[in-house]
Amino acid sequence: MDGDTFSGLGNGTQIDGKVLQTFQKSFVQVQNILDHNRLLINEINQNHESKIPDNLNRNVGLIRELNNNIRRVVDLYADLSSNFTKSMDASSEGDSSGLKSDGKKRNRPG
Repeated sequence: MDGDTFSGLGNGTQIDGKVLQTFQKSFVQVQNILDHNRLLINEINQNHESKIPDNLNRNVGLIRELNNNIRRVVDLYADLSSNFTKSMDASSEGDSSGLKSDGKKRNRPG
């Protein structure tokens, strides 16, 4: 997929394959964290319902882990947003390959 472009934005803008791979990797990371958070929340709820002191003490650590995971998701989304903005800026200006946002070569004077 290196060097490939994707033009699925509907406005003629093309996205480099590496950029798309980076987005996909980030979304997979986010989904994995969210899946893990679902398991943590289920365990926290079970421990809470049991009212067993050891389980309630364990919840302290589980809630800390959950909070840290939420911070990681926020950071990943912030990075995604920043990368997307940079990608769109580069796309709208035309990148160093001389392609316009519609993927056609620019005519250079001279």
